[in-house]
Amino acid sequence: MDKVKVICWGLGAMGSGMAKMLLTKKDVEIVGAIDSAPSKIGKDLGEILGCEGYLNVKVQDKFSNVKDVDAEIVILAIDSFIKNVFPCIKEILESKKNCITIAEEMAYPYEVNKDLSEKINNLAKENQVTILGTGVNPGFVLDTLIITLSAVCRNVKSIKAARINDLSPFGSTVMKTQGVGTTLEEFDKGIKDGTIVGHIGFRQSIPMIAKALGLDIDEIIETREPIISNTYRETSCVKVEPGMVAGCCHVAYGRKNGKNLITLEHPQQINPQSEGVETGDYIDILGDADMHLCINPETPGGIGTMAMAVNMIPLVISSSAGLKTMIDLPIPHAIENSFVEQIKYYRGE
Repeated sequence: MDKVKVICWGLGAMGSGMAKMLLTKKDVEIVGAIDSAPSKIGKDLGEILGCEGYLNVKVQDKFSNVKDVDAEIVILAIDSFIKNVFPCIKEILESKKNCITIAEEMAYPYEVNKDLSEKINNLAKENQVTILGTGVNPGFVLDTLIITLSAVCRNVKSIKAARINDLSPFGSTVMKTQGVGTTLEEFDKGIKDGTIVGHIGFRQSIPMIAKALGLDIDEIIETREPIISNTYRETSCVKVEPGMVAGCCHVAYGRKNGKNLITLEHPQQINPQSEGVETGDYIDILGDADMHLCINPETPGGIGTMAMAVNMIPLVISSSAGLKTMIDLPIPHAIENSFVEQIKYYRGE
């Protein structure tokens, strides 16, 4: 292998960001690109990404147009839910290509859809490829980082962690799922009909932590409350007047016999600084010894998601076949040398 050949499926904010990052990496080549937007289909990827020159990769409208292209892996960035990405994942795996997806539910999909998870695992094994769901959260801050920090504890009694972040860099899809720009009545209606979901990932992060640490959880309880703005706030895709919803405070509890063993909090809003709210990531593990971690300001959401997906490429390609989670693979890390050399290292070559 002279270069790691990658297909990028989905060229929105995250997908195009990952494509740009791939162009900066050593011994990596983008050999295919897919997007559903009519304004992008048929254009050269270089034009879409704002590159100085052409990349000689034409954006296609469907995977069947690139399924026979020689590539080791597909980066899938089109949706959050397992049921929506499954048809795409099926195509990718059956073409005998590895896959990394930033679909939040795929970070630990067994909790929300065991049947589809087993189908994906079997498909990956039948075709001798690997699939991983990851991102900044789920995938790192409120699960992998917590699990790693627990390694220096002799025992763990309970975990409480919070990610207080700024939603402003994200696009309209995220704003809608968080209820940003709605009235209180519209927010309540959205919670009831499922159009406003808050953070997608608690039902992945809590089971992943519990599985890794051997904690016995018998239920997961979630609460979602609107964050009402007292000031005018605006991003590139939404405007919030005072009295409207600026975000969602989503909390999840992993319980055993009614006792909270894992508590994860994720209040997300646009422009939190407009009301003096500082962003940050906070982890508190109670045990022996107690561990307390503070990252201030927050781990960058957009950059973090792009970096996690791209940096996991060598670990996924060199892994055994099947559906993997972050606890199944080596420690994630940045890559400043050749991706090919990284793959050889993990393969023991």
